[in-house]
Amino acid sequence: MEQVRGRETELVLLTRLLRRPQGRFAVLCGAGGLGKTTLAAQLAAQAEETGWAVFWVRWRDTVDLAQQLTQVAVACGLPAVDLESARAGQTSLPGVIWQQLESSRRWLVVLDNVDEPQAVGPGNEQVAHYRGWIRPHGGGLLLVTSRDTSTQTWGPRAELLRLEPLAVPEAGQVLLDAAPRAGTSEQARELAARLGGLPLALHAAGAYLATATSRYRTFDQYRQALDAELPTLLGAQHPDASDPDVARTVVRHTWEVSLDQLTAEGNSLARPMLRMLALLAQAPIPLSLLTPGLLAAVTGEAVTVVGVEVAFAGLHRYGLLSLPEPATALEVAQEDSSQVVLHPLVREISALALTSEATDLALWHRALTDRLTEAVHDVAGAGRPGWPTARLLAPHLSLLLDQSSEALAAARDTAATLADVLADAGAYATQHALHQQLLDTQSRLLGPEHPDTLDSRNNLAIVLQWTGAYAQAVDLHRQVFEDRTRILGPDHPDTLVSRSNLAHALREMGEYAEAVDLHRQTLEDLTRILGPDHPHTRTSRNNLELVLVASRRPGRRRGRRMNRRNAPPMNSG
Repeated sequence: MEQVRGRETELVLLTRLLRRPQGRFAVLCGAGGLGKTTLAAQLAAQAEETGWAVFWVRWRDTVDLAQQLTQVAVACGLPAVDLESARAGQTSLPGVIWQQLESSRRWLVVLDNVDEPQAVGPGNEQVAHYRGWIRPHGGGLLLVTSRDTSTQTWGPRAELLRLEPLAVPEAGQVLLDAAPRAGTSEQARELAARLGGLPLALHAAGAYLATATSRYRTFDQYRQALDAELPTLLGAQHPDASDPDVARTVVRHTWEVSLDQLTAEGNSLARPMLRMLALLAQAPIPLSLLTPGLLAAVTGEAVTVVGVEVAFAGLHRYGLLSLPEPATALEVAQEDSSQVVLHPLVREISALALTSEATDLALWHRALTDRLTEAVHDVAGAGRPGWPTARLLAPHLSLLLDQSSEALAAARDTAATLADVLADAGAYATQHALHQQLLDTQSRLLGPEHPDTLDSRNNLAIVLQWTGAYAQAVDLHRQVFEDRTRILGPDHPDTLVSRSNLAHALREMGEYAEAVDLHRQTLEDLTRILGPDHPHTRTSRNNLELVLVASRRPGRRRGRRMNRRNAPPMNSG
């Protein structure tokens, strides 16, 4: 049997339970594709090698389960008379089977793919009551594999082992095991990271690379091809994908099995919620972003707060999204910091599914951009309590910014509003990333010399200065100043802003001589243009005096905030 990589901890825990179950049973749980069945098979192989009686039970329905567990009990010594009594209705068949399993030792029963625990029964019996087919009372170990990760489903006697994606080193080794000639260890790790450490995707990629007729035969070729051909490479067109048993083995379809199950449970919002989350960036998403109104806009249904909460809970229970633990006590106290995260492949493939479902994508994008705009204005008006959400919203403004040049003006204002909130929160790195994203978009859509693009370049330089990247700030301020002088003229207000901002950045670097010259030139120009007593001229005179004072004490830098948006130079220091 092939070696299972990266599951050593779980295998040790399962081995301990196998030897001493102590009234417990084990549940290997997590999203589709994480290798639950593979790990269970590894434990079964080891148990069989050491003398345990091993039984593999594939969940299909209650009738089939009853037949298979009956066979297990008979193999463990169930007397024929007891079995006949149960079949005659004189005793409970589950009770008779588990009475025998409790008295037997050194057995392992793997109950695989119990993805609908509520259907196990018998009847309407809940698993957590331990009166049905699943019980913790055996003298051996019952191991269940399931996508359902809820402790409420399995009850207090279940030992839940929630599987996560493999770490990159172990995931890379899985690829090397399957295709040892496809490249180096480093290249395997790069592909493993691109696949998010998902075992099902790793095995699919490894099998593809090991096939002599495949178009791509190296880790690098496969990784580069994924961006354009992900649906094909990960099995989008599998001919038997409509079969649930096949679908769970194909990366492109495995999560649809869970969504179908949630829909069957009456959770009709789970699928559109996952599709909506998939449109956002690969970053933590604030829970508050997905509102009843947003989902109602794309589904055409009446959506309630309770319905949204049920959808979130269902996706989490089936491992399709995760809820990161708060890192600090402050985050615990801040409801706005609640967030969800999608696995990279869940996100990519769910977004692909949305495009293939003949959905009105324009409607989805419009509804989401409207909601993002609303959310930014909400945090801007919330003050300090809105700061955690502002940090989470920033990466997702790419959806707003990826617009036509005509729609970019409104998106720019929204981004600027959020940037101001991030500055108040001291989240300068996040603010820098947002300004860079806006600048890149404007350069692409409007051109590098458009006034709005120059505004964004100026604002990015200011943020660099706040973060202490003085040399970079000086270079960028100098570039903007030269461009504005050439395009707008030397006396344009924006040109004077750039000269003043450059002088401030030079002062931060200790380049006092040039900073004094620039401030003096700005003062002369404002005196000529506006007069000596204009407020802007007086502020410029004050800026010059400040840098002259600082120049006499060169060991002391004055780090002061500059204006966040374009303003006359007297407000830029």
